[in-house]
Amino acid sequence: MLRKPLYALMVALLVSTVPPAALAAEQAPLQVCFTPGGDCTDLVVGQIAAARHQILVQAYSFTSVPILSALRAAHARGVDVEVIVDKTSAGVSKSGSHYSAAIYLNNAGIPVWVDIKVAIAHNKVMIVDGAVVITGSFNFTAAAQNRNAENLLVISDPTIAAQYRDNWRRRQGVSMRFGRAAEEQSG
Repeated sequence: MLRKPLYALMVALLVSTVPPAALAAEQAPLQVCFTPGGDCTDLVVGQIAAARHQILVQAYSFTSVPILSALRAAHARGVDVEVIVDKTSAGVSKSGSHYSAAIYLNNAGIPVWVDIKVAIAHNKVMIVDGAVVITGSFNFTAAAQNRNAENLLVISDPTIAAQYRDNWRRRQGVSMRFGRAAEEQSG
């Protein structure tokens, strides 16, 4: 008879000592989102807002104002934000705008690299606090949210996040810091 109340007390004590983020990771190791229909941008922004230490980004196409703003806000609150973009996101946009995501982030003090060694740096990845990976076909754009059929997967797994971080570092190693890449393309 004493075992059930004692067991319940032990479980309650264990749960109360586990940080809420760890509980959330255990409860939802995978989150999925699809467009049209799902608010994948909001899911990405929520993960950025929850970041406490570091966000590493690899982006092919990058025009989402809410995501760019969330990265800037994370950087402003002391999160280490670093970004690798495809060369198409570093130059003049398809609309002719000379103000790219790379310029916006660079102006905010966020280090940006341009992956120039491959034909297309087609990654759509964020690694958050070394524990969460955001990936899928979902480009960080308004079109991905509002006009395209896309998928987004949020993986809460430090082992997988470490593999993505290692790949991020390899791509950074063959990328050029943003200001120099822009000078080479125009010169």
